[in-house]
Amino acid sequence: MIVAILMPFLIAMCIPFISKFKHRIHTGYAVLATSLSIFLYFLVLLISGETDTLYRYSWIPSLGLDLTFYTDGLALFFALLISGIGALVAFYSIFYLSREERLGSFYVYLLLFMGAMLGIVTSDNIYALYTFWELTSVSSFLLISFWFTRKASTDGALKSMLITFLGGFSLLGGLVLLHLVTGSTSIREIVTQGDLILANDWFPLIVVLLLLAACTKSAQFPFHIWLPDAMEAPTPVSAYLHSATMVKAGLFLLLRFTPVFRESEAFFIAVSIIGLVTLFWGSYMAVKQTDLKGILAYSTISQLGMIMAMIGYGTEAAIFAAIFHILNHATFKGSLFMAVGIIDHETGTRNIQKLGGLWKLMPVTGIISILASFSMAGVPLPILNGFYSKEEFFTSSWNLSGDRAFGSDFAALLANIVPYAAVAGSIFTFVYSMYFYFRTFTGKAEKTTAEKAHDPKLGMLAAPVLLVSGVLLISIFPNWFSRHLLQPAANAVYGEAMKEHTIHFWHGFVPALIMSLIVVVLGILFYSTRKYWMGLYNILPGKLSGNIVYTSLLSASENQTKKLNDRIVSGSIRQYNAIIISVISIVTLLVLFGTNSFDLSNIDTSPVSLPQSLPELAVALIMIAAAFGSTVSQKKLTAVIILGVVGYGLSILFVLFRAPDLALTQLSIETITVVLFLLCFRHLPEMKQERKEKTSKKITNIIIASLCGLMMMLVGLAAYSQRLFPAISDYFVKYSYKLGGGDNIVNVILVDFRGLDTLFEITVLAIAALGIYSLIKLRQKGGDR
Repeated sequence: MIVAILMPFLIAMCIPFISKFKHRIHTGYAVLATSLSIFLYFLVLLISGETDTLYRYSWIPSLGLDLTFYTDGLALFFALLISGIGALVAFYSIFYLSREERLGSFYVYLLLFMGAMLGIVTSDNIYALYTFWELTSVSSFLLISFWFTRKASTDGALKSMLITFLGGFSLLGGLVLLHLVTGSTSIREIVTQGDLILANDWFPLIVVLLLLAACTKSAQFPFHIWLPDAMEAPTPVSAYLHSATMVKAGLFLLLRFTPVFRESEAFFIAVSIIGLVTLFWGSYMAVKQTDLKGILAYSTISQLGMIMAMIGYGTEAAIFAAIFHILNHATFKGSLFMAVGIIDHETGTRNIQKLGGLWKLMPVTGIISILASFSMAGVPLPILNGFYSKEEFFTSSWNLSGDRAFGSDFAALLANIVPYAAVAGSIFTFVYSMYFYFRTFTGKAEKTTAEKAHDPKLGMLAAPVLLVSGVLLISIFPNWFSRHLLQPAANAVYGEAMKEHTIHFWHGFVPALIMSLIVVVLGILFYSTRKYWMGLYNILPGKLSGNIVYTSLLSASENQTKKLNDRIVSGSIRQYNAIIISVISIVTLLVLFGTNSFDLSNIDTSPVSLPQSLPELAVALIMIAAAFGSTVSQKKLTAVIILGVVGYGLSILFVLFRAPDLALTQLSIETITVVLFLLCFRHLPEMKQERKEKTSKKITNIIIASLCGLMMMLVGLAAYSQRLFPAISDYFVKYSYKLGGGDNIVNVILVDFRGLDTLFEITVLAIAALGIYSLIKLRQKGGDR
């Protein structure tokens, strides 16, 4: 398991070297092989029945830190989706992206995202889940801004990062509260303590925080505004992140914690309303778009809203329908994004007003599009998987008031309204699906389009053909997928085994079928009369838009930040140092006095007695004199040498107090410091013979220096006087030789007992060295970045 999770990260580290040979063999083949290997691994787990299995890997045993991954039905369902769609996207990108593109960077970002998503769906530790969650935001930012020379790409990436990072902080808060309430970091253990969580006073805040995280990630109203702008990413990115994987992370989060929340009426009310509003608003706004990817972006928002609403229902039928539609949506929406990529690639435009008549010019792409778009619309045909899950949605909406009991009148009223809201949102889903297909593929093609358009080579068609084949296979064998894939996932979400769910195309004239027919009839009517009611968009949304709010907030924050920056960043190094030292000193002193950090009775210093202590006193007096001398010196060389006296004096004190290791370290540091000062001697500013400063500035300098000195003295006293815990020095003395095998206690502490600290310090130095090396190389090449 650990190999499957880490494989994308390991291959990502190899991609920069593999991409050097991209003109011989496309870099995407390495990603394709990685994705297929991971997909086959999880497929074997599913077939062999290895579900509900915990994989624990010891990481830092001494600290009790382990890596834990859990593969239940839900985790396997999402892992297969992530790796399977990832393989198809990688294959598609081989023919979509030119070898002249920055393939190394693209595939590194793609693999980072894949690994992060696999980590989210398989992690059992809440903090590991959060870490992977944030990594998806970072990697998606890099993917959206891949064409960073386009302003729209960088703006879209920034918007997605700001909104999803807001959700990330919210997620961290919610997970911390869950940890505090349950005392566990294991997701499996947390979901078994639902009663404890529901009864806790923190429960409403936990729901709000987790719901905010899910809504920002899964583009729910009003946080949906980032998704349309993210369509500036290359089409393989849109097909992968924004239809099948990343936007499903928020849904996964709610599904994972559904066993805890599904009995809560507050959860039902909030999630159902958010989902239904998002369903309606996304489908309504999709009809207005003229960019093909814009239509698909808003259609994704509406489909995610529908799934969100079903999660909110919390019934067996609704949860099964939500899982079913997640699978179906990945097949038809992924193939539609790839079809749009083909259209853009072959015609040079995604503007639907410049397209038309592509059926005759691109028949294979047309077949892919009609099957996928009609499935998305929920057209009642037995070969379209979208109809099956849409009917499950209608069934769960219609039966909601009877499938669960409600304790409040508002919740009961909402349950009765839900079916009508579901139909209203689905009508516009039908409209934008018809709009997408017929406006693009029927009618008469423009002359410029007719000259360019044709179906691409088989390589680019293979991935969307396989995805749309999934639409057909799922609709032909729905119960096979239900039994082996959907039912185990739904059981994991519900928290207990559900009754076996049988899927049929024909159930008779049941309410769900009638609701579907209403959607089709009204959808055809609305589509046919579209030009007569398009003026409605001038009223709703009119000038109101979430983008306006986002732009206003971003602009206001930039303006306020600029004002604050201009006030603080004046170019005066003295002012910077004064502010930093003052704040640190004041805050530290307040904390020290506010927490009673002194216990002078505990101070047990070495006695000062003459003549034994005479050498120490003499060195101390010399250091004090040198410190004062450096402040009044009028020459640069003299100031540097006098300042060095202070450091060398400290080394002598270490020797006198029998600490040769510290003395050698201090000698090395002081020597390097003095040498660096002397090397930079000619670049140092000239010291004026007479310093003409205002009396107020001198007084300020004295106050700041005194504060800093007082702080350092009191910190030393507080650290030495307050013995809140037994001294660890006795442990080091006792076990340095026994456990570390070294006679030198300091060396053993640095290498063995504090090995991680030393490792991280070395890592920081290595990173700094790489940064300096990169800057030098850029300078040599004439780069300006």
